[in-house]
Amino acid sequence: MLTPEHYQNVFKQAHRAGSPHFTIIARNNSLSNPRLGLAVPKKQIKTAVGRNRFKRLTRESFRNIQHKLPNKDYVVIAKKSAQDLSNEEMFKLLDKLWLRLSRPSRG
Repeated sequence: MLTPEHYQNVFKQAHRAGSPHFTIIARNNSLSNPRLGLAVPKKQIKTAVGRNRFKRLTRESFRNIQHKLPNKDYVVIAKKSAQDLSNEEMFKLLDKLWLRLSRPSRG
């Protein structure tokens, strides 16, 4: 997602799936594909290296599973403890949350 308006639309009437490390918010879109947005505040992950690692791993996880996801806009919001996860732990947790949001009962 590219513009602040895209993000604002997701925050209205969105479904959430969360963990102590990050939250994923999803809302249906009218496109033919799912889209990803990232919110990684400096307040939560202090170093640029940490924020970039979080974004890189999240994008990779999304890329690997996007063909299974419904056409929704997803925003992943980092929390402070996300930087303490190993790459493997982060992928497992993201996969679990993607699947939870892709259930038909979630809108």
